[in-house]
Amino acid sequence: MLREELLEVLEKNARANLEDLSVMLGVDQGTIASEMKSMEESKTIAGYHTMINWDKTSEERVTALIEVKVVPQRDEGFDKIARRIYEFEEVSSVFLMSGSFDLMVIVEGKTMQQVALFVRERLAVIDTVTSTATYFILKKYKENGIFMEDTKKDERNLISL
Repeated sequence: MLREELLEVLEKNARANLEDLSVMLGVDQGTIASEMKSMEESKTIAGYHTMINWDKTSEERVTALIEVKVVPQRDEGFDKIARRIYEFEEVSSVFLMSGSFDLMVIVEGKTMQQVALFVRERLAVIDTVTSTATYFILKKYKENGIFMEDTKKDERNLISL
């Protein structure tokens, strides 16, 4: 129960300090620290992530979702090809999917052309890849539970007759 509560808090705020976690969960700081260390070692906590809204910066970034159909490898299934794909620097995530394609690959680049070049010259040419379909993210509204745009309140007056 402590693990799940701790994970829920950290998922929302990875910057929560031991003192705050101790108060929130009603457990001493040593227990919290020990639990966190154990979960980090077992990869239950796989890392800590800062989510950045790159649209608010001058940095150019393009994110693409790529559907990939592959031929699974004997005795390896999809794992071998997934490993090969996730080792590319441009790839931020790889997921095994159910449905009409096998892998969802999330790629980041500076331009659409850079992502297209990656797909054409590095991803699509892998011998077990049979097809790809690339979708560019045009705007992020919400990511990982966080609203990415300013929510401006409508300040117009309501008039009814």
